[in-house]
Formats: sequence, structure tokens, C-alpha cells
Amino acid sequence: MSSSLPLFDDADLASQVPADLLRRAAAAEAGHHDELRDADGQLRPAWAAFAAQLGAPLDDLARRQALLARQIQEDGVTYNVYNAQGGPSRPWSLEVLPLLIDADEWLALERGVAQRASLLNAILADVYGEQRVLKDALLPAALVYGHPGYLRGLQGVQPAGGVYLHVAAFDLVRGPDGDWSVVSQRTQAPSGLGYVMQNRLIVSRLFPEAYRGLNVQHLATGYRRLIDTVTELAAGCAGGATPRLALLTPGPYNETYFEQAYLARYLGLPLVEGGDLIVRDDTVYLKTVQGLEPIHGLLRRLDDDFCDPLELRPDSTLGVPGLMQAVRAGKVVLANALGTGFLESPAVHGFLPALSRQLLGEPLALPSLDTWWCGEAAAWQHVRDELGDHVIRPSFPYAGTPGFGSPRLRQSFDAVTGPTLTEAALHTWRDRIDHDPAAYTLQRFLPYAQAPVWQGERIAMRGASVRVYALADGQGGWQVLPGGMTRIATRDAGPVSMQLGGSSLDTWVMTHGPVDTFSMLPARVKLDELEQRQRPVASRTGENLFWMGRYTERTELQLRLAQGLLNLQSADDEPEDAVLEALSALAVANGMVPPGTPSLRQSPRVFERAAMEALADAQATQGAYSLAFNLGALQRCAQVLRERFSSDHARLLRTMGDDFQRLLRQAATPGVPSSDTPAIAGARPLGPFGFASAQPALDHLGMQLAAVTGAQTDRMTRDPGWRLLTVGRLIERLNGYSAFLRAFWQADALRHPQGFDQILTLFDSTITFRARYQRRLEQPALLALLVLDESNPRALACVLRRLRTELGKLPVRSERGGDLLALLPHEGVGASLGELCDPDHGHARVLTLLNRLVDTSWRLSDEVGLRYFAHAEPTDSMVSA
Repeated sequence: MSSSLPLFDDADLASQVPADLLRRAAAAEAGHHDELRDADGQLRPAWAAFAAQLGAPLDDLARRQALLARQIQEDGVTYNVYNAQGGPSRPWSLEVLPLLIDADEWLALERGVAQRASLLNAILADVYGEQRVLKDALLPAALVYGHPGYLRGLQGVQPAGGVYLHVAAFDLVRGPDGDWSVVSQRTQAPSGLGYVMQNRLIVSRLFPEAYRGLNVQHLATGYRRLIDTVTELAAGCAGGATPRLALLTPGPYNETYFEQAYLARYLGLPLVEGGDLIVRDDTVYLKTVQGLEPIHGLLRRLDDDFCDPLELRPDSTLGVPGLMQAVRAGKVVLANALGTGFLESPAVHGFLPALSRQLLGEPLALPSLDTWWCGEAAAWQHVRDELGDHVIRPSFPYAGTPGFGSPRLRQSFDAVTGPTLTEAALHTWRDRIDHDPAAYTLQRFLPYAQAPVWQGERIAMRGASVRVYALADGQGGWQVLPGGMTRIATRDAGPVSMQLGGSSLDTWVMTHGPVDTFSMLPARVKLDELEQRQRPVASRTGENLFWMGRYTERTELQLRLAQGLLNLQSADDEPEDAVLEALSALAVANGMVPPGTPSLRQSPRVFERAAMEALADAQATQGAYSLAFNLGALQRCAQVLRERFSSDHARLLRTMGDDFQRLLRQAATPGVPSSDTPAIAGARPLGPFGFASAQPALDHLGMQLAAVTGAQTDRMTRDPGWRLLTVGRLIERLNGYSAFLRAFWQADALRHPQGFDQILTLFDSTITFRARYQRRLEQPALLALLVLDESNPRALACVLRRLRTELGKLPVRSERGGDLLALLPHEGVGASLGELCDPDHGHARVLTLLNRLVDTSWRLSDEVGLRYFAHAEPTDSMVSA
């Protein structure tokens, strides 16, 4: 550990902080190792050094914890909990204090973890090759063949370089004696690397002096090693070109989706789902808006059985049909290789010591917890009477489908801790194991070491386990990431589980030597890599951007319609029937009220109440897809596009819906509905002025939408994805404004001054009209401004001009015939002002034009989807020739 200059001007304060830390920290529970104190009750050297370099009194930890929480909120760091009430996502839980591991201790852990990774890779090479370990009974065949993670279809298939495991993760715990043991290992798609880096970036900035003074080893080299290894191994699949890599995610509803998106951005890889990929001629392709692009390596976060619905789990919608065949053909490198899942069985741990001696010729350096597979009769009988001293774990995963796991194991469970069971429960478990012993594995119960956690004004002690990562170098060696993700329990001796509300710590590994200053930014970029670094836009990304543009514009159109209704309500003059009918028709067509709602002319109170209820109905339970619903859709699009936005832009998109709902709740006032107001299930009475009370929420949303559209215009790269977003907005605008004007034209509402004011408000063109034409409420002037003026961004001619420009800059897709521009008028709107104002036929021509433009917007939307998102081959057809 390197020395450093004192960080306090007051030397007394520098000595008081370690003493204060010791005084305020609770003692570890009896039988648990104390990460903070040594056997004499004094601070361990690393913690004494940390406290001495804290740079402030201990109470300053509360401020830093608040800064940490705010940073997580601003960055949108989340963890999805499927059974959480009120939604799947919650903020990522991170504590302000790190876990400290000294340099000498880490060297021993590093050697043990690297050896284990090498051993697991050797086991995989043998099991999918000669199978000597099975023939010599060093590993029971039932554990391999009976596990769904063993894939028979890959027997005899060797991955590139003989590397099965590119990333291996090990969950380590420290026992009461201070020694480390392995509890579990993850070999399919180890999670957490994104959270590890996120934790490091946040916590290290909170303690910059201590981070430097303790000589904490950096992490970036490990991540570069991972990318370099996969790139080198995938070179053989690329045929001399630079290999293309991607990170395969299960999608935004996966519990660790945030860290997958974060990791993809940090590594510089496109984040893809199974639906983004297609296999043709044994080659994996990424569907992009530019066409199909080959993918040579996949860093996958999808478990084996979901990867290929053709050969693995047939009900999977997350995988890539044909992926297994591409692997067999050697056309793609998967990190990790398919078929590694059987090594995650806890039963395997009991056989690793003998396997290490046989395959590596050396004893296992880092032990597992004592493990007994009950499928061996002698092992089960040895521990049967001591069940209360062990943890019961399933030997096989339960998948709920025939052939997965034990056919008699009907209840899924992760682990049952023997010491917490009553005698009656232990008796029941003995009977279950007797009935099907192979389905169960026992591990010795070990009280986890307890680490310090800041809570209010004191230091609590919580059980902790550390997940560390070994990364293959492609040459048979392993680099162990210096640190990892430490998870802590919710209570002193409770289970360590993020799903059950646990939290995490940054893990600081100190070093005697110099700190690695490597950065993920390469020193020099090869010329042939420059084009690849301008990454193609995946079709799913393009589609989400397209719909983000549509939902943004749709929300703005609904906002203008809501504001128009408010203006009508506050007007001094009695509303004209034609204006009421036009606005009512638009409200129904735009999802502001449910179909069948009486119009403003028929029953204004019923209409107002229905509109107010729909504003806040994010689930569209009454059939109205109003502002809250579209804000939710906009937020969902943003969730899967988080790697495309700046932090400010992403935060704004996340908060708009919540802010709108909050302001609506604040505006709602109790009242008694009138006799002609229908009761709506679950609705809160809003009183006779409920809709007018929504104005603060609408005004605030208007400012936020202006910020969102500004960010879309000025803060996003003009790649094909951005152009699709813009095209989506323009298509929606063409449709919406054409429909606005059509409704008023059909209802003959523009014969009234009130109708004029309303349509100008809807088009956001009131100021321009009055500046040009004062109060001359003549239809030719209106048509000139709202239909034909290419300088007015809301005018139909301007929308069409911008559409022609953006469509012309989209990638050319030669496999689909036809020209998108042919769907639009060659110039202007396809009609002159004279034709539209003709005394005899002008009224009908305007309606014909507006109908044609609405129809054009729908046809154009369909064609964009077919051309850039569907990727059907020209011969693909459901109709016989």
C-alpha cells in the first residue's frame, strides 16, 4: 500500500476519524468474520488507511451517500425486479463504502480463480471431446447428460481457439476463519460486469484521495482483454475483414438490462436482441436499416436454452433460429460458448478437486464449500442426519418443461438453509431427497463475513459475497478482473440476494506495484476500422427511433388538442356547434376520449370528465389512448434506446410521464359528479372544473416536449437512425395536421371566428397569421399559411418538403422495389392556391387533398416499415405464385 500526504489540515481530526469509525461500527455477529476489525478489535490496516484519508469527518458519509443516490437517479441505473409492486424497475442499490481487499490476499485469490477458470475450460473440452472424465467416473455422467445445460448437438464441436469460457464468474465468501471459498460459478452468461464498472465510476469519485492513496487497481484492462480476445478468435469467421461483434441481450425486461446496455456502450458494441439477428447460409447477420450486416462474434447475455428456438427451447422468442448451426459451421464465435451451463450445477463442486489433479496435474488452490451430491448414495447417507447444518440446492435447473431437470422436482427453488428449518421441515426435506436424491445437492452452511455499511449515523455490518471475473486471453491464460461486484444482505445475517432487496459495494483491490493506467480508448485507430466505427443502425433500433419520433409528435398533437379544448372552455363567447363537433371528432380520433363518448355539443360535462380521466390513464383502460398512454409509450421506446441519448435527454424522457401524473394528481380536487356523468371504475371525482385544473400539467408538459424536440434536433448524430426518428415525426405531423384541418373543413367550422382561432391554435400559427393578415379571417389566407407555406414548420407543404429531404437521405435498399418519394407530391402539396380556392370546386378539392395526405401518411409509414425493419427477402411470400 503506498503512502500519501495527510489530507487533513487538522492533524487531530485525521486521528479522530479512524477512532470514530471504530466507535460507531457495530460488531460483527458471533461466528462471522469481521471485514472491518481484526482479532484484537482494531481497524484492519486497509480500513485504518481509508479512514485516515477520508478527507472529512465521518458524518460526511451521509452527504456522499446522498450524492451517490442522486448520481444513480440521474444516470438511470436500474435493476429489474419482476415481482416488485408498481413496476419492474427500481434504482440500482449501491452503498457508499467499498469493500477493501489487500494486495497479498488478492494475489492468492487471483491465482485460485485463474486456476478454476482453466479447469472449467478443460472440463468442457473433455466433455465435448474424448469424455475421459466421464469414462473414468471423475464426473458422474448423470450430472452431465441429465442436465439441460449439456447440449448433445454440439458434441465434437470445438469453438475457435478451444476457448469455451471467455468470461467465468465465481461467487466467493469468506468464512469465520477468514479463508475464502467458492459458493457458485457462472459459465453461461455471467452478469454484472456493467454494474462493476458503474459502481467503480461512482464510488471512486466520492473518495478520490483514498482511491489514489490506497493504490486501488484499475479495471479497464480487463474489459479491453475481453474485447481483444473475442475479436482475435472471431477473425477466422470474418474472412480477412475486421470482425464485427455485438452484445446479445434478452431485452429490456431482463433484470440486468441496464448493465447490459451500459456494458455495450462501454465496450463499443451494438446492443442487439434475438430479433435483430438472422441466420442465412450458416452466417449470422444483423438486420440494419442499411441491409444485412454479418456478425462474427457475440458476447451473449442470454442463457443457452433460449438461444435457438429451432434446436433448444421451442417457445423462446428471445433467440436466433439457426444459431446452433452457425456455431457448428464455425461462422460465429459466442462468448461464452453454448453448452457450458451444466458446470453451474452446485453438484459439480464436489468433484473439482479430483478433476483438477487429473486435468491440470495440481491440487485445487481455491476450495469450494464442502459439497455432497445426493445422487451418490454414500454421500447422501453421510450427511442425511446432519441436514440442518447444510444448505439444500437443486442439482438441476427447473424449467417447467419435459426433459428439463428432474421429472419429480416440481417446485423451483434456489436454496434452502438448513439451520433455519424446523425439525418438521427437515423431516419433509429428507423425504423429498430420499424420493429423488439426484435432484438435490448439499453444501456446508457457512456464515458469511460481514462488511461495513453506512446507515444514518452509524456503521452496520452486513453479510457479503464477492463475484469475481476471470477473462480468457485466447492463448490458454486468464486475467482476473482486479475487483468485482460485492453483494450484501438486507439484514445482518440475511440472504445475499439483489432480488430480495440486497445492495452492492464497489470492490477495491489494492496493489503493491504501480496502478494500471490503461484506458479503453485505443492509442491509434486503424484506417480500415474507421468505417466500422460508424456503426450501422440495427433495424430494431431504427424502428424504435421511428416510433419515438411518432410518439413524440403524437403527444405534441394531443397536447395542442387539449390546450384547444381549454381555450374553448375559457372563451367568453358561446361555443359554435360546428366548432364543438370538429373538436369532438378530433378528440375521439386522437384518443383523447373513448369512442362513443357524447360530443361537446351533446353533453359537455360528460365529455370533459371522459377527457380528464383519459389524460391520466396510462393503461388506456377505457379505450382512450391519451397523453399518459403516449408518454408511457415514449418512455418505453427511450428505455431500449438509452445508449443513444445523453444523460440529460434520457433523464427528461424518463421523468416526463411521472411529472405529468404528479401534476394532475395535485390538480385533482374532490367533488360530486353530476347526474349525467357516468361512473368510471377506479376514477377519482374531479369536480365541474376538472379539465381546466389540468392546465398547469399541460403547460409543464409543453415545456418538457419543447426540450425533448430540441434535444432530438440538436443533440443527436445525423445517422440513419436519427433520420428515421425525424421521418417518424414528420409522418405523424402530416397525418395529424391534415386530420385537424379536415375535421374543421368537414364541419364547416372555419366560417366562424371561433373556428379560425381554434385551428390556428392547433397549428401553433396564431402569431404568424395575425402578423401577416391581422384579423382578416378569410379562408384563402388560412390555406396559404397552413397548407402551402413552406416556411411555416407546421404547414403541410413544409412537412412534405422536409419529408422529401429526409427520405432522400435514407440508405438505399435495392432489394425492395419502388421509391418512397413517389408516394409524395413532386413539389408542394400537389395543388395550387388557385385550385383550392376555386369558387365552384375549391371546397371539395381541399377535402380531397386532405384525405389524400392522410392516406399518404399511412402508406408511407407501412412502406418505411417494410423497407427498413422487416428484412423479408424478395422471394419471401405467403402467396403462391
